[in-house]
Amino acid sequence: MRSHLYHREGIAYDVLRYNMGWVDVDAKPIASRTGKALRPTLCLLTCEAVGGDPALAIPGAVSVEFIHNFSLVHDDIQDQDEVRWGRPTVWSIWGKPKALVAGNLLRAVADQALWNLDKQGLDYTVATKVVHLLTESYLSMIEGQYLDVAYEGHSDTELAEYLDMISRKTGALIRCSVNIGAVIGTKDTVRIKAFQNFGRSLGYVFQIRDDMLGTWGEEKKTGKPVGSDIRRKKNSLPIVHAMAQSKGTQQHQLKSIYAKNEISGQDVVDVLDIMATAGSQEYAENLLQEHGSMAMEAIDNADIAPTTKHEISQIVEFLLIREY
Repeated sequence: MRSHLYHREGIAYDVLRYNMGWVDVDAKPIASRTGKALRPTLCLLTCEAVGGDPALAIPGAVSVEFIHNFSLVHDDIQDQDEVRWGRPTVWSIWGKPKALVAGNLLRAVADQALWNLDKQGLDYTVATKVVHLLTESYLSMIEGQYLDVAYEGHSDTELAEYLDMISRKTGALIRCSVNIGAVIGTKDTVRIKAFQNFGRSLGYVFQIRDDMLGTWGEEKKTGKPVGSDIRRKKNSLPIVHAMAQSKGTQQHQLKSIYAKNEISGQDVVDVLDIMATAGSQEYAENLLQEHGSMAMEAIDNADIAPTTKHEISQIVEFLLIREY
């Protein structure tokens, strides 16, 4: 994965290597905590699961990870987050203009990584399909991010709108990771369709759990205070559900809190109490489990080797219970 960035010279690439966790702020090599590498793992594992050679999928796996990190650079700017994975974010060190350019550069590097598909010996038609899948996925991801930002602070976002937003913002790239692995690994349309369904459900699992952690997650595990999404007035699943289910005084109180410029600690406590009354945590957990079951059902329909099926099942189980 490093080959596309590791030998590029210039401070812009040093910034990208820092963002990937490979170097420190002085561009000296380090070993630091980075992301979960979920998307490239899914890409390679899916390719193997359907009977393909994972080596052929490496350029695709690299690309989806770079696209994911490009989105994180921009997300951190939009959310004003100064720390990610225990390290200062790119914009907090180099400033927003340079961070924006660095993020855009990483998106271009992701496209460049796909040039290696033909060098891997992949059929031209399949390689073209992979490029199409990646482009469509990050277009959808950017659309979803726009909706997420647009919904912040609004008290009238409906559950259907929320689910559409996360299917784009988070789900698109997860679906793409799985789809790329599947189309590279097999021409069996039944298996490809099964993994498409798997990727769709897994995208929901990831974001729903993320929303639960942003509301009820423990600070020592998530690195963020309880109710961090509430403080930012994010329209995550729990608050959208609470808005829809609360009545009378409680609904008025919720709307009043979200209309404030800044939300206090007591406001967070009040919102959490209203969520408890509305049953928002139970609703989110049930929806999470529903999509987890749908993901596993899709894998059951894919007719894959037991060993690989077990590995994929472990990923689903981890995402259902992760605490960070």
